[in-house]
Formats: sequence, structure tokens, C-alpha cells
Amino acid sequence: MNQQQSLFEQVAQAFRDHGLTAAIGVWVTFIAGLATAVTRKAFTNEALLHKLEQELAEERARIEKRRDEDRKVDHDRLARIERDIHDMRNLIFAAFQRENGD
Repeated sequence: MNQQQSLFEQVAQAFRDHGLTAAIGVWVTFIAGLATAVTRKAFTNEALLHKLEQELAEERARIEKRRDEDRKVDHDRLARIERDIHDMRNLIFAAFQRENGD
């Protein structure tokens, strides 16, 4: 029957079989493995975070470009409306002047 031993049981067995040096070796191996796992996870998370930040910056740039285009379209449309209103005002004013002049 193959059962996995806990870390404490492994340390205790190594201490009984080989003494203090082996027990310290097991602890050092455990700490090194834990540090490796934590470091790998940290770098993976950092890379993922960096990628997400880049995607967010690209999305913001795309949205800002779209807003700028929308503002330009709105500005052009308002300029045409103002020009049309101004032309209509001049036309009505000219017609009123001709009517009063007759």
C-alpha cells in the first residue's frame, strides 16, 4: 500500500533514519520548493497583469479615437446647422427688407 506521508512525517522519518542533517535537508528542500512555486506564481501573475494592462491601454486608445471621430462628426454637423440657420436668417431678413421697401 502506497500512502503519501505528510511533511512532518517525512522530517521525522529522515531524522530517525539519518539524523539531524537529513532532517535539515528535507526542510531546506521544502523551503526551496515553496520559494520556487511562489516565485513562479508571482512572475506568472506579473506577466498576466502586464498583458491585461496593455490590452486595457489599447482599448482605451480605441475608445478615445472613436470619441474623437464622433466629436468631429458632431462638430461638422453643428457647423452645418449653424450655417443653415444663418443663411435662413439672412434670407428672411432680405425678404423682409424687400417687403418694407416696396
